[in-house]
Amino acid sequence: MSSFIQLSNISQSFSLNDAKVTLFEQLNLTINQGQSYAIMGPSGAGKSSLLMLMSGLEKPSSGQGVYIKDGVGSQQASNLESLRADIGFIFQQFHLLPELTALGNVALPLKLRGDKEAINKAKVMLAKVGLQERIDHKPNELSGGEQQRVAIARALVFEPRYIFADEPTGNLDEKSAADIASTLLNCCKDSNAALVMVTHSQALANKADHAFSLSHDGLTQLTSHQCNELPEEAAC
Repeated sequence: MSSFIQLSNISQSFSLNDAKVTLFEQLNLTINQGQSYAIMGPSGAGKSSLLMLMSGLEKPSSGQGVYIKDGVGSQQASNLESLRADIGFIFQQFHLLPELTALGNVALPLKLRGDKEAINKAKVMLAKVGLQERIDHKPNELSGGEQQRVAIARALVFEPRYIFADEPTGNLDEKSAADIASTLLNCCKDSNAALVMVTHSQALANKADHAFSLSHDGLTQLTSHQCNELPEEAAC
């Protein structure tokens, strides 16, 4: 059973000092469960806003987003707000609770859902991201890469259909970033979850099934060759 998110003619703007600021206009994009997507582009183009829109956490200024939960055959379309129960989020700053251990952080989303197997499921997920020996450590006892692995485990532990990641390797050194990229992509593939990443990393974008560049001119799909040619200042 698969699902997809469809954005049709999506625009986003806001008011600043009585002036209208438009981030992007008339974007069309389909996100299929089980596929990975990278969104690159210059600062201020609206990459993070697009991520929030497609996850149903913000509403567009105009246009429509729909969530087809059970595939084309059943045609069970609903608005993107209904997507919230099926998403996990990963942030550049990790956002782990400092008073909880790695195990506690990962188990928390399941506990909030009343899952009596929260601890066992959290242990399994931490083992998948290579932290079975660090489950009793608090965030300040973990490296940046280890903290991001905890964040990945927390996002995936309740088996969401979609993972949204905002600069998931932005705070990591090159080796840690490469390790985290592989872990994130492999875990999402194993879970048949869609992965949508905003990233400045060309290496990470090249690992995705689909890569796009977002600018004030619109959303353009990139080949691996085009992704490599993006200047660093246009990819952050």
